[in-house]
Amino acid sequence: MESKFQQEQQRVDNVMGVITGRIRKLEEDTARQRNEVVQIRRHFWDEVKVNVDTFDDYLETIIGLRQEAQALAVSQSTHRHASKRLATLRRMKEAPYFGRIDFIEEGETTEEQIYIGIATLSDDSGEDFLVYDWRAPISSVYYDYQPGDASYVTPGGVIEGKLEKKWQYLIRGGVLQSMFDTSLTIGDEILQQVLGQGTDKHMHSIVATIQEEQNRIIRHDHGKLLIVHGPAGSGKTSAALQRIAYLLYKYRDSLNADQIILFSPNTLFNSYVSNVLPELGEENMQQVTFQEYLNHRLSKNFQVENPYDQLEYVLTATDSPSYQARVASIQFKASPLFFEAIEAYRESLEVSGMKFKDLLLRGKPVVSGEQIAERFYRKDTSLRFHNRLEKLKDWLLNKLKEAQNVERHEPWVQERIELLSDEEYNKAHAYLAKKRGFKRDSIADYEMDTKELAQLIVQQRLKPLRKQVREFEFIDMKGIYKQLFAKPLQIKQWMNGDTPGEWPAICEATLKMLDEDQLSYEDATPYLLLNELIKGFQANRTIKHIVVDEAQDYSPFQFEFLRRLFPSAKMTVLGDFNQAIFAHASETADFNILTNLFGPDESEVINMARSYRSTKPIIEFTRKLVPNGDQIIPFEREGERPELKQMRDHAELHRCIASKVADYQDAGYNTIAIICKSAEESRSAYEALAAIDDIKLLRIGSMEYEQGVVVVPSYLAKGIEFDAVIIYDASEHVYGDDSLRRIFYTACTRAMHDLQVYSVGEPTPLLQTVPQNCFIIE
Repeated sequence: MESKFQQEQQRVDNVMGVITGRIRKLEEDTARQRNEVVQIRRHFWDEVKVNVDTFDDYLETIIGLRQEAQALAVSQSTHRHASKRLATLRRMKEAPYFGRIDFIEEGETTEEQIYIGIATLSDDSGEDFLVYDWRAPISSVYYDYQPGDASYVTPGGVIEGKLEKKWQYLIRGGVLQSMFDTSLTIGDEILQQVLGQGTDKHMHSIVATIQEEQNRIIRHDHGKLLIVHGPAGSGKTSAALQRIAYLLYKYRDSLNADQIILFSPNTLFNSYVSNVLPELGEENMQQVTFQEYLNHRLSKNFQVENPYDQLEYVLTATDSPSYQARVASIQFKASPLFFEAIEAYRESLEVSGMKFKDLLLRGKPVVSGEQIAERFYRKDTSLRFHNRLEKLKDWLLNKLKEAQNVERHEPWVQERIELLSDEEYNKAHAYLAKKRGFKRDSIADYEMDTKELAQLIVQQRLKPLRKQVREFEFIDMKGIYKQLFAKPLQIKQWMNGDTPGEWPAICEATLKMLDEDQLSYEDATPYLLLNELIKGFQANRTIKHIVVDEAQDYSPFQFEFLRRLFPSAKMTVLGDFNQAIFAHASETADFNILTNLFGPDESEVINMARSYRSTKPIIEFTRKLVPNGDQIIPFEREGERPELKQMRDHAELHRCIASKVADYQDAGYNTIAIICKSAEESRSAYEALAAIDDIKLLRIGSMEYEQGVVVVPSYLAKGIEFDAVIIYDASEHVYGDDSLRRIFYTACTRAMHDLQVYSVGEPTPLLQTVPQNCFIIE
């Protein structure tokens, strides 16, 4: 084995030599190409003779411009590709490859050794591959098979053969630290080593340790929808991001990173996963939260509540008189029943109920809302709804033209002309001269007609109204949405089912919010859906793939909205219903609503059962907290059992936490989270623990995932992992209600290596489902 190890180290050295040589050459090439781009940009106009005196001169100018632009585009593209390859090679210099298969293709007598890494590398002749990209077809054998018969799919067909051996390597800084023959030893030993290390501030992809079920996710390539359901720490997000890297590699001629969007739970998570794709040799895709999209669409007209403020209310306002009505509102407005009501309500607007705003000029209506409604319901009624609105828009634009002809003779126009400054007058003169065909050097010869100036002034005054008409802003969307709640009983005509008992109170609260130009989170998507059903969806057909993480937190409205918003996109959806912490999630929630949207033939569900994040004792503890938790299979990584300590008061709690944090830091843990139930509790805890060195408070809107010691609300910690987790106060007072089970489970499953649970007074009854041999009680 010693000589085998030395041979492998020699091969690593040889490959490192090739990588170093390529890096040196590419550094010289990229520096030269960068200078070329700079020179072309600097002297762009020196190379183009601009002459537009005759048509031939104009044509020659255009051709010259195009040639220079093409030369610049080629230089920029060459430099970009070289820089990308250079970045990949620099990553490979740390670990040139991580696996090897010895494969005999059917019909051949000798085995071929296939080394696998994050990118392809050939020898200097370009004929032999030193390393194969992990996304290449043959690399799937490494992930899918144990020694024996194996096959892989290529564009030319299926290649059959025999996998003789499979090796895993752990290389750091060009030094071979360990190697395993997976036919003789447990293949998870490398995963043991990787997971046993302290985590840094970013999620890292571990392509060396992809399991067979994760490989199914990564290389899944049929249908419109892939649903991945799995417990906390099962590698859903990592597999999904590696899937994106695989698709970008496989379809590199037709798919770009900017055609992919990740809808993530919060901006902290965006920071956390930011370097995974670049580490895999790909550019990063667009990342956005659904809240950011809602704000983009609605913040001009409303102050929109975010989901965490909604959840904060649910967690902290239980004594409020309106609490039950608010929770009922959240649940009902996320239901398919309300979705059907919105659609039926929109259909009813074809007959009556549309509301329109007055088109006002100088405080007086050019056309009143009543006149617009009368026209809508009297004319073109045989046309489809959207065509009727288009016709209405054309009619209104004509009305504005008529108003323009009338208004230019009004006294206010002459007054406005007299008050024009010299600068305004000269701008108007230049604009009208250009419109009349006068060239720059002859503008002074143009004599401006007062009638033309009057027309221009009225035209400019009417410009915002024309924009309002073209964008259908004359439709009173707020008034139309308010109608749904104006009379509590009338909604029954648009739905087949019962409203909650609190419906009258829900209607009253909704109307009050709308009157104050505020939109609760549960109303934001229904409002947008109704807006799109009336005005037509602003579909984005350039996006080819969507990844939705923490999908259990999305309502049917939001999925339907995303499907219609991105009609050309395939969707990868990741979720765990044990972490469905928002109030709209039902106890029996599943992804049937999604498969119904896309159709069973276009949908596939992959269930993951094994959890890799935490040690086996932590998983044994956390899986007892949730129904069906026994289906979660722990990864065989040993560690200490979680510990529960009961405190007399908060002063003792804070002393113990400070001491525990010091112990964790001495143990070398890089990321330590003190997880509280709510933001309110987090603020109090942070103030009380301020003496801990460099402690940070993570808030809603925090842009960066911080390393070190952080205090964080449970819901902001979703999707992120920490070396050690301290549950701030798991007392009956804080976690007394069974509705908080998923929140508590989510908080506990953030821990990789150590979990400490504190309780001020009696501990939460949620721990009654956990056998006492699963944790230590002090």
